[in-house]
Amino acid sequence: MDSDHIDIRRRIQAHSARQLTIARLRAPADWQGELRQALAAHREPVSIFAGSDLKLFLQSFAVFFTATMVFLI
Repeated sequence: MDSDHIDIRRRIQAHSARQLTIARLRAPADWQGELRQALAAHREPVSIFAGSDLKLFLQSFAVFFTATMVFLI
């Protein structure tokens, strides 16, 4: 039965070593600079009424206002 025993630890270590090598080959030369740029872009403040949010707010307010006026009159 010992001959059928598979050493999973060595297989996992070999797989991890291959994954690390692939990750190092794919990494850009200036990975720290790219990481800083990505973090800076992620940290940029987002406007509350960016894009169509203002339009949606105004349309919703108009519908609410109209419904309120119809109810009151």
